[in-house]
Amino acid sequence: MKENKEAFRDYLQLEKKYSPHTVQAYWNDIVSFESFNLVQFEQPTIDQVNYTQIRSWIVSLVDDDLSNVSINRKIASLKAYYKFLLKTKQIEVNPLLKHKALKTPKKIQIPFSENEVDAVLLHLQNPSGFEAIRDKLIIDLFYATGMRRTELVHLKIANVNFAASTIKVLGKRNKERIIPILPVINCQFESYLSERSRLENIIDSEYFFLTKKGLKINDSFVYRLINSYFSIVSEKTKKSPHILRHTFATHLLNHGADLNSVKELLGHSSLASTQVYTHNSLSELKKVYKEAHPRNQK
Repeated sequence: MKENKEAFRDYLQLEKKYSPHTVQAYWNDIVSFESFNLVQFEQPTIDQVNYTQIRSWIVSLVDDDLSNVSINRKIASLKAYYKFLLKTKQIEVNPLLKHKALKTPKKIQIPFSENEVDAVLLHLQNPSGFEAIRDKLIIDLFYATGMRRTELVHLKIANVNFAASTIKVLGKRNKERIIPILPVINCQFESYLSERSRLENIIDSEYFFLTKKGLKINDSFVYRLINSYFSIVSEKTKKSPHILRHTFATHLLNHGADLNSVKELLGHSSLASTQVYTHNSLSELKKVYKEAHPRNQK
């Protein structure tokens, strides 16, 4: 029913506090299955379906050459919808209760090496002018805090506490967290804000990072910036803000940081999310172990 769909959308927005982009993605997946169900089974609503109908949709998605990752995401949207209907007593059984996700290849996120990060920062050593100072600060801030791209894009001047050397960011599901910043970053903040104040026309004045036209930067801008600078020093396939966040976590763990501390800095809700970064620190640990153990030196 239309009412159930709209109630589900309100639930995602108001209770789960998902972003508008995520809510729209869930909505699109549900509407897509609804359309398929109407054509294939002449059933105008998807509130009461069986797994056979859902399985038919999965087969059609495979036939359309959708990746298993994309199909799993669509089924996750449906699963969330039926969990909601179960919770609100609209249905008695979740048709996806025993569904198993399609197998997907594990993607190994390869972080930048310390040498690669150093090379980029060396390239931006002693920056001159608004854009160069801003670019260096963005890269340094990613590497020094591990913040998400969207957190950096939406960072506001009011959320920077210069006296306490901290920044407040708004993470996933509107969760706020405080991140400490290094003294060297604080100094760069001052240089950047000095250059920023000289811009002729500042439109989005509340936001920290701006374009030279005085507008708030966006996700695409940040991706291009990171990709551009790291393409100079790295041949890795992926050169994105997320890889730089991954690099922050991996390098901290390589240098002995506690996993729980890294979890808090990254803003993860569970330790399992942070553990994905440990495979790189484990590689470093194996290297040190082999070099240091007396039995390996004989």
